[in-house]
Amino acid sequence: MVFVVFAKTNPVIMCFQEFIHKSNKMIPRNQKFLYIASLLLVLLATSSEAKIFKKCDLAKELGKSGISRTFHGNWICLANAESGLDTTKLTQLPNLTASYGIFQINSKQWCRSGRKGGVCNMKCEDFLDDNITNDIECVKIIQSRLGFNGWPIWVKKCKGKELPNISNCYI
Repeated sequence: MVFVVFAKTNPVIMCFQEFIHKSNKMIPRNQKFLYIASLLLVLLATSSEAKIFKKCDLAKELGKSGISRTFHGNWICLANAESGLDTTKLTQLPNLTASYGIFQINSKQWCRSGRKGGVCNMKCEDFLDDNITNDIECVKIIQSRLGFNGWPIWVKKCKGKELPNISNCYI
């Protein structure tokens, strides 16, 4: 019974279940096996390290990483829109890439699955734990190159909109 509840709330398992349901005819069996094995490894690696941040906790982490308070509202809005502030969010995309962690860092350009690489020179799976220091270092690189426009969801949900009130976080 506990596993059933966990399976319904864990994003990795939900992604796995959706993959199995939709891919019975689309992906060759050997590729499906590798995909399933990768998802199970991610699940094992992240099941005990899951964290859903509160706005103020994320603001403090951003500050510790040297991000100006001026931008905290934008980062928190972005993370909330991308992942619901969940460090374990993993999104498999139709282009065979995936987005990882609280900021949904994509494997196509910024990191590599299973090994260090990409522009950030990091393993994508490292963005799925509750230590978001490396996530923040990577998003600083993304933001310096593309601005917040590097995240289409920020443009849709945060740009020009009322940002989260985090003024009480610094008292």
